[in-house]
Amino acid sequence: MLRRLTRREFMEKSAKGAAAVGFTPGVLDLQPPKMAIISWNDPQEDAEAVGYEAQRLTEEAIKSLGGMGRFISRGDVVFIKPNIGWDRLPAQAANTNPDVVATLVRLCFESGARKVRVSDLPCNDQRRTFRSSRIQKAAEEEGAEVFFMDRRKFRDVDIGGENLKSWPTYVDYIECDKRINVPIAKHHSLTSLTLTIKNLMGVLGDPRNRLHQNLGPAMADVAKFVPSDLVVLDAIRILKANGPTGGSLQDVERRDILVAGVDTVAINAYGTTLFGMNPDHLSTTRAAASIGLGTIDFESLDPVRLSIS
Repeated sequence: MLRRLTRREFMEKSAKGAAAVGFTPGVLDLQPPKMAIISWNDPQEDAEAVGYEAQRLTEEAIKSLGGMGRFISRGDVVFIKPNIGWDRLPAQAANTNPDVVATLVRLCFESGARKVRVSDLPCNDQRRTFRSSRIQKAAEEEGAEVFFMDRRKFRDVDIGGENLKSWPTYVDYIECDKRINVPIAKHHSLTSLTLTIKNLMGVLGDPRNRLHQNLGPAMADVAKFVPSDLVVLDAIRILKANGPTGGSLQDVERRDILVAGVDTVAINAYGTTLFGMNPDHLSTTRAAASIGLGTIDFESLDPVRLSIS
């Protein structure tokens, strides 16, 4: 059964979060939780059941953070950035779960968003990838504008980072009102894992392969330049080997977890633990923490933890 936070539990958790960042409990605008880890306790294999699970996990994660209205204001143009990199089906866990994306689109509109845009720059053919991932169909059914990135709209911009000074970046992602970063947790042959920070490579233009030479510091600079208003990590299925493309169902593991929050470093750190690694294993995590984008010690955020069905 679904376990909901009582008002007392919410207020206690809010007070802890407020104290951690220097706010005084009992005054106006107590800080809501910064991170939620929601798990599903009755996993089933058929596609319809997994879709329902993804919807419920997403809804409960956002609700646990205070609701989508905490992040989206009336009239906002929202850019949702999933991982749509590969010509793979949802069960192969190379792309973000389409029902997670669709639920976020719906919640944005319910909170008053004027437009919700969904895109990524895939490595495989855009048309095949958007179709096979099921993300285009699911997001469009909820009213999102799902589009192929126009390479003419990648413009060299002054990122101003300590390691990455400038890079071609997608203009629409820079200029939107709100950004939601929605990666899937998966193995990557070059960088160990793809999680929250590396997912932002999908808004960068070529030659992206050059970034792998100094990936952690470079992507930390990107994450600082275009900060995410909300981060949602899809760990319903994780790709535990042969990433980032995957292909074999033997490389996929059901974890039935969705993580959401405002601290991209903390969520990156938590994601590594799903693969049996230390929270500071990734260079992206360490680099982003070093420039003040968040904390590796995700437990210090006292994340909301719920198990639902």
